[in-house]
Amino acid sequence: MTNREKLVQEVETLPDSMVETVLEFVRSLKQNELPEGVNPKVWEAYLASKREREEVYRRLANS
Repeated sequence: MTNREKLVQEVETLPDSMVETVLEFVRSLKQNELPEGVNPKVWEAYLASKREREEVYRRLANS
């Protein structure tokens, strides 16, 4: 099984509430350039914070 197939299999098991988060993450990986004026270290810190607080955001969205 290829990594792509493994990824698809994992995504298919996610609850709908997490699919949008995964989609945003994948799209952020595809970006070749950061928006003008954005410090790469700051962007990475933002993404790390977003991943760390994923559960909190999901609970807020579901409330």
